[in-house]
Amino acid sequence: MSSVVHGAYRPGAHAQADAARPAIIVGRTGRVVTYGELERDSARLARAWRAAGLRPGDGVALLVENHPRFLVAAWAAQRSGLYFTPISTQLRPAEVRYILSDSGAVALVASAKTVTVAHEAAAGLEPPLQMRLLVDAAADDDPAGEFVGWDDIVAGHSADPLPDETEGADMVYSSGTTGRPKGVRPPLTGAPFGTPPGRLTVMVDRYGFGSDTVYLSSAPLYHAGPLRFAMTAQRVGATIVVMDRFDAEGALDLLERHRVTHSFWVPTMFVRLLGLPRSVREGRKLDGHRVALHGGAPCPVDVKRRMMEWWGPVLYEFYGGSEGAAFVTCTPEEWLGRPGTVGRSLRGHIHVLDDQGADLPPGAVGEIWFEGGQPFEYHKDPEKTAGATTAKGLATLGDIGYVDEAGYLFLTDRKAFTIVSGGVNVYPQEAENVLAGHPEVADVAVFGVPNADFGEEVKAVVVPADPARATPAFEAELIAFCRDQLATVKCPRSVDFRTELPRGDNGKLYKRPLRDEYWSKADHG
Repeated sequence: MSSVVHGAYRPGAHAQADAARPAIIVGRTGRVVTYGELERDSARLARAWRAAGLRPGDGVALLVENHPRFLVAAWAAQRSGLYFTPISTQLRPAEVRYILSDSGAVALVASAKTVTVAHEAAAGLEPPLQMRLLVDAAADDDPAGEFVGWDDIVAGHSADPLPDETEGADMVYSSGTTGRPKGVRPPLTGAPFGTPPGRLTVMVDRYGFGSDTVYLSSAPLYHAGPLRFAMTAQRVGATIVVMDRFDAEGALDLLERHRVTHSFWVPTMFVRLLGLPRSVREGRKLDGHRVALHGGAPCPVDVKRRMMEWWGPVLYEFYGGSEGAAFVTCTPEEWLGRPGTVGRSLRGHIHVLDDQGADLPPGAVGEIWFEGGQPFEYHKDPEKTAGATTAKGLATLGDIGYVDEAGYLFLTDRKAFTIVSGGVNVYPQEAENVLAGHPEVADVAVFGVPNADFGEEVKAVVVPADPARATPAFEAELIAFCRDQLATVKCPRSVDFRTELPRGDNGKLYKRPLRDEYWSKADHG
């Protein structure tokens, strides 16, 4: 039986019990936001949004780095019945603008570090934003004064909760094979604020989260996993230690200094940690570190084994998606018994289907589908929603793999050639579209190739309009051309040149032979 009972799972309950309890600690500076401050400031911002005309079901966007007020703003939306969309601070103005428009956000939260991009992205939006808020003071980079500082926004608003507080929801964006990001918009429940989400039971019963938890959040909060784990941990009174950027030695320092009990990682971070000098790694007092959650990408077997030899059996893997269609988990003991598995489903049966949609037996490789997940839709994209769901209630994340006789899932491929670089999903169509627009590119293919640190990196193979342009200088020009329009992580780190690409008579690009060629080279040294 679950130890979670319905009640006041909200920051205010912990503020009433101990207002001085740290809710957030900024790792680099040591700045503390107490539960009393989190409750007060989120309640005041919620009232400011309500006074500006925002109502349950409206949306706000957060273009903010791991700032102390990121979670404060997120809680203000959560307690107001609003949708809140975190946006990567790595995106360019055109990419941010698309998400603002597509999500229908009526308010934008930015920071002094992001205000220049935010200003350009929001300029001329129709309908215009109702509020533009900076988490810090008004910035010199906003000469038009269109963004208002936090203190000015909340001035005069009470810290008393709104009388009709209901649960909001995050609306995260996850790209697809079309190259355009799509928002995952869950239905609002209308439940009173403080009603626990389904994942809280897992975090309490399986991972041991509680009021004594000190949780290291090492990744950007604009990603779904880090955001949801952090906010759910705060529902039970945990202290969140936030890194503003990942640094392997710095992460070890924080684990030790704050006696961290729980933490979040992606496999790339493990690679960086293992790469530290032995003198830096040895002698650390990490005995209180009980749970190291990791996901975002498959973890190489050797890397995970070495981490458990160092930290002990504390690595708990999870697999799922921002859609909420699946939640697969694996304890350290389960993984040691079946190296390479990502675990078993906690939400329902896993189906492995062939190309005709028939169930495959254990051990057979096919497309992975899940039953029992939460309902979802891709915002304004019924075709994509239909492609990821069935009338029988199954849903897929587009991955390929198999399950063994005991129901343990093993991933083998990504159906749509999604590139996972450092735990971040990269969708090659976006870079292909940009590079195809270069006047001197006749044809282009983008895909992932092996990278020792990041798992995969982005590779482009280009057919130049003029074969004489197949030079290192043109390679550098194309990379810069892409980075001017897309986040760096989405752009190729290298470009190779060919005289033609493998295309069928119908013009369809056959990317798999190209990808297999590069992976084969890596496998054979």
